[in-house]
Amino acid sequence: MRAAAPGIVHFGPGAFHRAHQADYVGRLEGWRIAAVSLRSAGTIEALARQRGRYTLAILDAEPSFRTIAVHDRFLGPGDGAAVRALLRDPAVRIVTSTVTEKGYCLAGDGTLDFAHPDIVHDRAHPQTPRSLIGWLALGLAERHAAGLAPFTPLCCDNMAANGDKLRAAVSAFAGAELGPRIEGEVRFPNAMVDSITPASDSALRRRVREATGFDDAIPVAREAYSAWVIEDVLPPGAPDLAAAGATVTADVAQCEAAKLRMLNGAHSALAYLGLLRGRETVAEAIADSWLAGFIAAMIRQEVIPTLRADFDLDAYAAAILARFRNPAIGHRLAQIAWDGSQKLPYRLLGTIADARAAGRPFARLALAVAAWMRFVQRGGPEVVDPLAPAFADLPGEDDALLDRLLALGQVFPPALASDVEIRAALRAGLGTLKEEAHV
Repeated sequence: MRAAAPGIVHFGPGAFHRAHQADYVGRLEGWRIAAVSLRSAGTIEALARQRGRYTLAILDAEPSFRTIAVHDRFLGPGDGAAVRALLRDPAVRIVTSTVTEKGYCLAGDGTLDFAHPDIVHDRAHPQTPRSLIGWLALGLAERHAAGLAPFTPLCCDNMAANGDKLRAAVSAFAGAELGPRIEGEVRFPNAMVDSITPASDSALRRRVREATGFDDAIPVAREAYSAWVIEDVLPPGAPDLAAAGATVTADVAQCEAAKLRMLNGAHSALAYLGLLRGRETVAEAIADSWLAGFIAAMIRQEVIPTLRADFDLDAYAAAILARFRNPAIGHRLAQIAWDGSQKLPYRLLGTIADARAAGRPFARLALAVAAWMRFVQRGGPEVVDPLAPAFADLPGEDDALLDRLLALGQVFPPALASDVEIRAALRAGLGTLKEEAHV
């Protein structure tokens, strides 16, 4: 007898998904998740071996450990037929995703990058997609052809207006016939997710084994704090995520902007500046008095003035800094630095553009971006980025470096790249950051 459909299909079952969304879904009766990995089979195979069971470690002053067992399908790169069947199943109501910013194949302006190799492939071979965008378009097209109600794509990655961007990308990919139907009929909630989740390593596996007796190959860890804010447009029959602790609201934007610009922006600034100063983890970097003062001033003086919120942003800033100081979270700066070309537009560049338009200061934000420039100029194994080939043989002279990097339209919107004052601020930041990595 075939098992019932799980109700939720998730693309990208990495550490954050398993520490965050899966924990919420696991609090609900009757909901299961099918885990789909588009790129690699390692996590999927480990989940299958453990029958979906793994350990979530909550790292706080008093650590705790609990078992998560909410996944019941495990699909990897070779399981396209099974993925198609799941997306056609009317029992599947929600399709969530954590594929990182680069997984959405977007250009620097947030629209679908039709020149992206995966999108080029998927347009030529729409029945065998490689990208999340291609899979969503195929699944929605097949449900439409079968007269079935569409599933609801729910993006759980750190992008401003992530649901709106995903809707526009899938609609554009789907073309003139189906695109307008997707645009008008499919719900794409905006959402914000938040919980610091360090990469799993052998030390975590050993700690879990010692604490629980379970020789877990794929444990995950996160801080105690966790938030999931979802736009109130989920369809009838969707999981009651509010009952699991998520916040369902008509206004995700203010929470999303505050989190992206304050927490994620500060994380990226701390990563690039900290790595240049020889620090390895967030807690170690924030213990550096210069970095701590810089990050606090950047948040309060340059980021907060660009935000609107009906909650206390100063209190949120204080909470963020306290979370960074948590000694139990060994969040490596190199992990945060990954894929910087995809993260900068959402975490730092949008804030710079708003500050510039309002005539407000942005020198610290510019220094953080300049630190990324020094970071990719320096090169080495820490530079993990889809644009890494473009960072080869970067010039040593600062103006030439600026010319090369500002020309990357996937990162810097033309209006920002051509702004004389922004370029001057970045040039000043590069001058402040000496190659010997002392600020």
